[in-house]
Amino acid sequence: MTTTTTQRAGASVAGTLALTALTPIVWGSTYAVTTEFLPPDRPLFTALVRALPAGLALLAITRMLPRGRWIGRAAVLGLLNIGAFFPLLFLAAYRLPGGIAGVLGAVGPMFALAFATVVLSEKPTGRKVLAGLIGVLGVSLVVLKGNAQLDAVGVIAGLAGAGSMSLGTVLTKRWGRPEGVGPLAMTGWQLTAGGLFIAPLALIIEGAPPAMDGRAVGGYLYLAVIGTAVAYWIWFRGISKVSATSVAFLGLLSPVSAAVIGWVALGQALTPLQVSGMVVALGGTLLGQFTGSLRTGKPAPAAENVLVETASSR
Repeated sequence: MTTTTTQRAGASVAGTLALTALTPIVWGSTYAVTTEFLPPDRPLFTALVRALPAGLALLAITRMLPRGRWIGRAAVLGLLNIGAFFPLLFLAAYRLPGGIAGVLGAVGPMFALAFATVVLSEKPTGRKVLAGLIGVLGVSLVVLKGNAQLDAVGVIAGLAGAGSMSLGTVLTKRWGRPEGVGPLAMTGWQLTAGGLFIAPLALIIEGAPPAMDGRAVGGYLYLAVIGTAVAYWIWFRGISKVSATSVAFLGLLSPVSAAVIGWVALGQALTPLQVSGMVVALGGTLLGQFTGSLRTGKPAPAAENVLVETASSR
């Protein structure tokens, strides 16, 4: 493989990661939109509105439905990435004050490393383990407050949500996509499956939909279109092109984005400790993109990573 080819492949991987990073940055706006625009205390309804309309719209656009074994696979991925993740995420956020839910979510890359070892036979490197620990530390500095309190149900929900999303990310990489099916169709399958799982839970637990004004409608449209349909399409596209664990580390950008949006849009103060945490979290994110070990200090060539990941997804 020539140096020029390797450089081009490396640039392609870098471009894919940069585009995929937009997804967790957009997800960081969810808290501000939820608190400022949406009816309070309706996490399941919010999760449902985020997932099902967007999924059905993508199905209508792509006009493709899963067939054969992909009916079951789409259901499993939809459950892990959407149907279980959304409710667990909101449950943790409601029961864990002080940003603990954000810290638990930051454990996701560590889960991804473990699942990738089993599912993808990817041996975790010392560098990536260190990156995961650095990411958790950085997010902790950004979101934790001195008066934060633990809640057993919330902690379990936060860890389960992080594990669900991480396993879904790894399985998405493992199974790839059927021939002729693009990321947009795959996103529609998963959002629809996840939304159908959430629908009965929302009806049974929360009852009828809440009354909505123009602000709420606008907030739901933003979450469904930008924060879900577009964001998840970019996310699943990234998983198909680069390492699943590299994509998982990008999730550390979400709480950092939430803190910045709170500072810019909501007037929330940022302490020097929080700013330091952002720098540390960004460092963990960048370190998580390298595949070399701490012992050698030499990452694998980007082009070779692409070839290996493409082979493992089929």
